[in-house]
Amino acid sequence: MRAPFLILFIILMINLFVDLYIYTQCKRRCNSKRWAKLQKATSLALILVMIAEMAIPAKEGCQAMLLAKMWILFAYLTIYIPKYLAVVFDIIASIPRLWHHKRLRWLTCTGMALSIVVFASLWWGALVNRYRIQVKEVNIEVAGLPPSFDGFRIVQFSDLHTGTFGRDTAFVAKMVDRINSLDADVIVFTGDMVNRQSDEMLPFISPLSRLKSPEGTYAILGNHDYGDYKNWPDEKAKQDNMESLYEAYNAAGINLLRNDYRWLRNGTDSIALIGVENIGDPPFKTYGSLKRSYPDLSDANMKILLTHNPQHWVDSIAGHKGVNIPLTLSGHTHAMQMEIGGFSPGQFRYPTWGGLYSDNTAHELYVNIGAGTVGVPMRLGATPEITVLTLRSK
Repeated sequence: MRAPFLILFIILMINLFVDLYIYTQCKRRCNSKRWAKLQKATSLALILVMIAEMAIPAKEGCQAMLLAKMWILFAYLTIYIPKYLAVVFDIIASIPRLWHHKRLRWLTCTGMALSIVVFASLWWGALVNRYRIQVKEVNIEVAGLPPSFDGFRIVQFSDLHTGTFGRDTAFVAKMVDRINSLDADVIVFTGDMVNRQSDEMLPFISPLSRLKSPEGTYAILGNHDYGDYKNWPDEKAKQDNMESLYEAYNAAGINLLRNDYRWLRNGTDSIALIGVENIGDPPFKTYGSLKRSYPDLSDANMKILLTHNPQHWVDSIAGHKGVNIPLTLSGHTHAMQMEIGGFSPGQFRYPTWGGLYSDNTAHELYVNIGAGTVGVPMRLGATPEITVLTLRSK
């Protein structure tokens, strides 16, 4: 929801060109004038829709206004992305006309067919796929793992963005039930519980409080949890928002780690579970400190780190011999809510956008692609993820 006004204005201008092209082609090729008139009417209506979307502030107003802005933008894009595709194919199909040959009608028809498929896929991603939970089982081999922790099961989920669901708790309740069925020894949540403000979490306290595991549930904060995507009247109001979020986590029975650690114990063996506040690459703010989170990062104790942004692992852990953290768990990327055949646009932004990564020494990272949505209420592929990480002695 951070798209600046200028970018939206440029998109509006591009869309005007696309609509003008379609209008002229309708006038030229269609025997009936009704198609050109329909294109003109819908184009004007969509201009008004986009102006209305631009007028709704992203950092002001109530949650209902933000949801309205999100859905209007999504519906607008589901119309124009297919239009872009159809126009590009039609322009390519018309190139032979420069040499006085016929337009390649089959190519135009192919573009129109693909546009219909894209339109249907986008709405399928919004209405169906973003609710289709996928459980991924991953074995993590760790050198020096305490013997009693061989087979220890960590269930990770991330990036709920509860504000996008409004007050509808059905999906989160379903997610909690699925997590509870996975025989977890410990449950971890790796940040971004809300979109803008803490009261988005309130309807979800009850279902989240049902999370159960022998070692409890632990969480960290993500970049969206700090209230940075909302304009506050003063710093006190922003701090009060954070206090409300801490209280909501406490009410849900979730242990929030803020530059802190806890011991997970099994008999005489133990593992340190470390949780840092958000450490982000630009433009995301940094609130966390790995050094403050644990007394000696180089000691021999087995450690698991929860850090929201996987870039933190890339910058400060991978390849660092003085940091003995065999396993790091992150979220944040969402795989940009799109993954088809193993490809995601997230890989252009983050080298570690989803799944298991290793620096080929003693550091591994798992990136959970999240369960919720932000910006647009859609997941094309990139289904909501629950990860079961089973520790094994290496």
